[in-house]
Amino acid sequence: MTDYIQATVDGHIGVIQLNRPEVANALNRQMVDEIVQQLEKFDQDRAIRVIVIKGNHQAFAAGADIEEMIDDTPFSLEQLNQFAVWDRIRLIKKPLLAAVNGYALGGGFELVLHCDLIIAAADAQFGFPEVTLGVMPGAGGTQLLTKMMGRQKALEWIWLGERMPAEVAYQYGIVNRLVAPELVEEETMRLASQLATRAPFAMKLIKEAVDAAFDLRQEGMTVERKNFYLAFSSNDQQEGMQAFMEKRPPSFKGD
Repeated sequence: MTDYIQATVDGHIGVIQLNRPEVANALNRQMVDEIVQQLEKFDQDRAIRVIVIKGNHQAFAAGADIEEMIDDTPFSLEQLNQFAVWDRIRLIKKPLLAAVNGYALGGGFELVLHCDLIIAAADAQFGFPEVTLGVMPGAGGTQLLTKMMGRQKALEWIWLGERMPAEVAYQYGIVNRLVAPELVEEETMRLASQLATRAPFAMKLIKEAVDAAFDLRQEGMTVERKNFYLAFSSNDQQEGMQAFMEKRPPSFKGD
């Protein structure tokens, strides 16, 4: 049984529905655990050839659960080692598709970037607002976005923390296909059905080879995580997250 996702099977396609609608599918730690455990189950099921992750019509995922993180420290985060579970997503061998309606922010955007193909609504929005909380992406966002956009553009979007329109994401090759909002799930399942007709073993080998060309080195991920933890030693992190909880603009001091 799961609390925050729903898993279904449609032919050879395994579908994971994010299911915390009351908080726009914000990702808490249990939810990430459930997602990854289900991904691994689908990956090990020979009847499943393609995996789809989707949110709802309002949002894919709003980001991390700030209330869960507000009292964290670098020490508690190091002890928790919460990003180890994210590493397991990169071990999924089958095609992994994201269907994005609404917005995918923070950890939600990182989950999207961990997918192989992304189908998005024309009015969808992406972004890393962590800087407005006095922190930074920690589940691969700095590495994955930089690989896709290049250094300068990735810095601009991550530094500003603004929302990226789907059209911009499409222009930079982050999104594979843009469709009308009401057609996102239909187009995703149509593409997944096409992929499910291809030779499964060849698909796995192709994914492995392309990922090798992408060359996501662990050193960069390690630096990102160290700096993510370090941000939790700052007063700005406390101010940013407290301001978020109190629904007011933060006042950062630089310490």
